[in-house]
Amino acid sequence: MCKDHTDHRHEDENHGLAGPAGLGRRGLLATGAAAALTLSTVSFANAAPAGGDSTVGDNEQTRTVTGTLPTGSPDFVYLPVEVPRGVAELHVSYSYERPQMPAGTQGNALDIGIFDERGTALGGRGFRGWSGGARTEFFLRADAATPGYVPGPVRAGTWHIVLGPYTVAPQGLAYQVTITLKFGDPGRTPTPVHPPERAKGRGRAWYRGDCHIHSVHSDGRRTPAEIAALARAADLDFINTSEHNTHTGHSAWEGLWGDDLLILTGEEVTTRNGHVLAIGTDPGTFVDWRYRARDNRFGHYAREIRRAEGLVVPAHPHATCIGCNWKFGFADADAVEVWNGPYTVDDEVSLAEWDNTLVPAARSGRAWTPAMGNSDAHRDPDPIGTPQTVVLAEDLTRDAILAGIRAGHSYVAESSKVSLSFGAAGGRGRHAGMGDRLHVPSDTPVTVRLDVTGAPGCTTHFITDQGTLHTTTLPPSGTATVDWQTTPAYATYVRAEVRHTPTTPGLPGPLAAFTNPIFLGE
Repeated sequence: MCKDHTDHRHEDENHGLAGPAGLGRRGLLATGAAAALTLSTVSFANAAPAGGDSTVGDNEQTRTVTGTLPTGSPDFVYLPVEVPRGVAELHVSYSYERPQMPAGTQGNALDIGIFDERGTALGGRGFRGWSGGARTEFFLRADAATPGYVPGPVRAGTWHIVLGPYTVAPQGLAYQVTITLKFGDPGRTPTPVHPPERAKGRGRAWYRGDCHIHSVHSDGRRTPAEIAALARAADLDFINTSEHNTHTGHSAWEGLWGDDLLILTGEEVTTRNGHVLAIGTDPGTFVDWRYRARDNRFGHYAREIRRAEGLVVPAHPHATCIGCNWKFGFADADAVEVWNGPYTVDDEVSLAEWDNTLVPAARSGRAWTPAMGNSDAHRDPDPIGTPQTVVLAEDLTRDAILAGIRAGHSYVAESSKVSLSFGAAGGRGRHAGMGDRLHVPSDTPVTVRLDVTGAPGCTTHFITDQGTLHTTTLPPSGTATVDWQTTPAYATYVRAEVRHTPTTPGLPGPLAAFTNPIFLGE
């Protein structure tokens, strides 16, 4: 339902939606994605009229919308805004009530973003930005925009502010949205500059990277320049941009890459049923997030990520935050992030679940899902590169790094101080490394060797389909070579872990590093 606001430059509009009685003022949409509400349309005059009744000046018009979302609201609520011709800048601010709730009862949390006149259809053709709950206001104009939002012309037509009621308190979520249009010269949009796909590198070598980092372009507090400096200080060779539900960080790295640092572009696709990293996608690629597992849409967007030459990597699959636990399964995954930030119990669960997938893959010979680890760093004091994925790649290029991750030619370490070499040998001089298969008969003696440096006070563990079969305590130097003999009949696969001394009774010690598996047998 539309309302005519053209006679006023500033008007409060109540979009009250508390309870079923509000249904007459909104539309319920179910379009193969998460259900959504559409509120009444906010309209503006075609131009800033002469006169003095505006509270913000003759070249601006403002509307304020208030309402209340009930518990059980759909994931997305769209507020249509009719934008007239001649607008140079659109500014949006919002607020909502945050009552104190007793323990165990969810309070209010409301996300925000915007789509332009091209519409809100899945796929994001009209996408112009998302800040989730990280900001209370944003602006867009041709030559600039708030981080997380896409600069470009503010064209005439129906725009949609998208509200995301992440959690709603029992008494409802009362909100206020203020939209200000500024009229004038539309300006010009600069051509985005994206990172190159190649750094100098060292040829075929082990390269260290962190593919899950947040900046001011989503809910991080660090600038890209600060992140690049910290990545270099952590001795990383590559990083990946991974902002929540926006790709605007892709063009924020000009002057920050170099021969020593490859910057990949991607996104953390943050749905209500889990988060997935799009790693190394074509610069400028946006991946939609507005669906749940029940909507049967993830496979489509996993293919979109691959069409953009990226990797599909479910993130922190057993994280305990609301909406973070991974519900889409792993059939469409190229790898899985089993270690996220400082090592915790949910990482231990993710590691164990991942390990359980290795036997079926080994038995069937079908593709398996490699593991990786990333920092998910947002702000100080979150360390960049804790953990990091160390990849054997032909060179320091986008294609080579992604190929190494996809093949499982990698291990995960808590920092650049820890280095591993892991391989298996048997038969007539045959050898296999991480992610590969040692093709020998089932009764062939196999020697597994792990070289470790930088892990003082730790223990090494060889894990097979039967569990942990060999453990060694490292010397005070943290440097050692550990050998173990087995056969493919006894061990379907073998992988290595390096762990610190246990800190919680009954639980293994935190990881210092772990490898992807070596499969044994023909």
